[in-house]
Amino acid sequence: MKILVTGGAGFIGSNLARKLIDRGDEVVIIDNFNDYYNPQLKRDRIKNILKDCKFEIYEDDIRNYDRLAEIFKKEKFNKVVHLAAMVGVRNSLLEALLYEEVNVKGTMNLMELSVKNKIENFVYASSSSVYGNNKKVPFSEMDSVDSPISPYAATKKTTELMANVYSHNYKLNTTGLRYFTVYGPWGRPDMALFKFTKNIIEDKPIDVYNYGKMSRNFTYVDDIVSGTITVLDANLKCEVMNIGGDKEETLLRFIEVIEDKIGKKAKNNLMPIQPGDVPSTVADISKLRKLGWVPTTQIEEGIENFIDWYKKYYQSK
Repeated sequence: MKILVTGGAGFIGSNLARKLIDRGDEVVIIDNFNDYYNPQLKRDRIKNILKDCKFEIYEDDIRNYDRLAEIFKKEKFNKVVHLAAMVGVRNSLLEALLYEEVNVKGTMNLMELSVKNKIENFVYASSSSVYGNNKKVPFSEMDSVDSPISPYAATKKTTELMANVYSHNYKLNTTGLRYFTVYGPWGRPDMALFKFTKNIIEDKPIDVYNYGKMSRNFTYVDDIVSGTITVLDANLKCEVMNIGGDKEETLLRFIEVIEDKIGKKAKNNLMPIQPGDVPSTVADISKLRKLGWVPTTQIEEGIENFIDWYKKYYQSK
C-alpha cells in the first residue's frame, strides 16, 4: 500500500510512519513544520525515528488545496491517515480562527481529494476532548458530544460530522479515532509528562490543575500506533472510535510514577482547573477491542521510556 500520513513529523505521525514502513508499506509524509512548538523536535523525529527508512516528505500546508491536489495526482495513494492539526485545548481559546482554518478546512480539503482520487480508506484523528464535561464515565461513542468547551474540541466534532457526510454521500470509507492523552518518547513539549519531567529534573515547581483531582486514560504511543493501523486495515464504511489505555489513572498517581522514575520529589503548585480543561477523560474502548486491538503498555513502563528518552535527547543538546 502507498499511504499518506499528514502530520508525519508529529509525535504520533512519525511513529506511525516508521511502523508502516517496517511492515512494507510505502509512506509519503506531508507536514508544514509549524512553530506551535520548536520545529527542531519535529525535524529530529524525522531524523531519528525514520532513520534508514525510505519515504517521501513534502513540507506543505493542508490548507493549500491546489498543492495537495498536485501531490495526490503525483503519488497516487491507496489510503490516508490524517493526523495534521493545530493541537492544544488551551491554545485554541486564544487562536480559534486558526484552529478552524487548519482543522476543518484542511480536513475537508483532504476528504475532497480522497473522493476524487478514489482513496480506499481515510483514517483521521479526533480527540477525547469532544466529550466536553460529560459526567458519565467511561466515555462511550454513543454519548452526546454536542457541548464542546473549547474551539479545538469543536473543530474535532466538526470533522467527525463532515466525515459522516463524505461517507454517506460519496462512499468514502472513514474512521475517526478519539485519542485519549497520548504520551511516550518524542512527545510534545506542551503535554503534562514533558512539562512535569522537565521541571522536576530542573528543581522547578509543577502546576497541578484542579488541585490534582484529575484522571485520565493515559495511552502509550505504541498502543496508539497499533490501534490506528488496526482501523487503517479494516476499511470500515463510517466509524468513530475511542482509543485509550485500559486503566484509569489519577493525575497524582501519574506524578508519583514520574517522581519514582526520576528519583526526585516534585514541588506541586496546586491550582484551579484551567478554562477548556475537563476533570476526567476515561475511555470505553470496547468498540475498538472488537477489531482485535488491545493496549499493552502501563504507565510505569511508558513513563520510564519517556524519561530515558528525555534525558538522552537533552543531554545530547
